[in-house]
Amino acid sequence: MRNPLLASAVVVMTTAALAACGSSADGNGPEAAGAQRPAASGPAVPGPSASTPTPPATPSAGEPEEPAAGPSAPATGPKTPSDAITPATGTFTKKQREYLRDRVPKGMDPAAVLQTGQETCDKLRYLVKADRDTAVGAIATEEIPDAAVAVAGLCPRHQDLVDEAAYAYPDGVHTGKRLRPGAYRSASPTAACSWQITGAGGKELSSGSSGTGTSRKITIPTSARTFTSTGCYAWLPEGAKG
Repeated sequence: MRNPLLASAVVVMTTAALAACGSSADGNGPEAAGAQRPAASGPAVPGPSASTPTPPATPSAGEPEEPAAGPSAPATGPKTPSDAITPATGTFTKKQREYLRDRVPKGMDPAAVLQTGQETCDKLRYLVKADRDTAVGAIATEEIPDAAVAVAGLCPRHQDLVDEAAYAYPDGVHTGKRLRPGAYRSASPTAACSWQITGAGGKELSSGSSGTGTSRKITIPTSARTFTSTGCYAWLPEGAKG
């Protein structure tokens, strides 16, 4: 049994642990590459938001398709040219330079931007050790923002978490292309967790609750038109893609 209060507590404790002990290299930082880790001379500033990859979907018959959402645009404002990105001390690895490309605002210490991404990787590493479903749920609910960008650039070992989160459902109302048939399990539900699946014309196909806060399993059929979840934190796919 999981509880979102516990999930949030794990995220908070992870952040506190990182602040006390410092960000670890997670096997991908400057230390792991044999280079001196650059020191951030300013506050950590997250890079531009990146959307989790939109998973494939099967449109329902007769239902108009929604336009696919494109990737998030980079943050506005002038950026430091790639060849001018240098740390105050030490050096950046090739992987780190690739991550920082088009992500460092002019006048910003690139080490601060890098530190934000590395801290994201560290949070995922700690969460996976505590509970893998909580780690996936934290990505799906965006409790850990920009996880896909950080993972792709700095800690690809966690790509499986991002891939699974792309097929997960956070609490809310899901319709159209965001609705995919398959089997799902609830991660960290509260005692007030409830859900409803409706079909054409708003006809209820199934509904339920988890009054004890225990994880439940549901199946979203191909005839579903809307899936609504409240207090369940996130629904993770059973299998690679649900």
